[in-house]
Amino acid sequence: MKNLFVLGITFALGIVLAFNAYAAGNAAKGKAAYAVCLACHGADGMGNKDLNSPKIAGLSSWYLERQLKNFKAGIRGADPKDKYGMQMRPMALTLPDDQAIADMAAYVASMAEKKVAPSVGGDANAGKAAYMLCQACHGPTGGGNKALNSPKLAGQQDWYLVRQIKNFKAGIRGVKPGDAYGAQMRPMAMTLANDKAINNVAAYIATLK
Repeated sequence: MKNLFVLGITFALGIVLAFNAYAAGNAAKGKAAYAVCLACHGADGMGNKDLNSPKIAGLSSWYLERQLKNFKAGIRGADPKDKYGMQMRPMALTLPDDQAIADMAAYVASMAEKKVAPSVGGDANAGKAAYMLCQACHGPTGGGNKALNSPKLAGQQDWYLVRQIKNFKAGIRGVKPGDAYGAQMRPMAMTLANDKAINNVAAYIATLK
């Protein structure tokens, strides 16, 4: 009986280790697959405003994995009003499985983050007041919180933040079945009454480090 118990524990542990080995991303493999991404996001992952491609360097691997899976599943990038998301979805579809996604996320997360210049005109002081509602999830310094499934905002381009907040408000993002965390974000975006308020929040986030 004891031997059977030990055998059972060993088998269960083997399954867990095998799962973890599959789930863990391999940055070296992700780097090879990144060739399809660099035309838009750049070799350094810093994005290109002219191509409407955001900075992805500095994002957490868990968040990158979720968004790549969302693009693949049509949770993002399938709405005709989200023309830039629609450009991204075919790129995500080149990743054949969860392991490839984990590898890509591991590589992107390893990229050195660089500072971005603000480009959206807004009142950062007014944005600071509005950000009080955001910091419960994203943190007072915009660093995000994995436990709350909230990504890092600090360091992201302000123009991209503005676009995504507008997408949440318009129901372009955060309404698809399966997007539980996007659904949490949408009501927060809707507290911003107009474009001026959105710009103000983005201007404040641009000051966070």
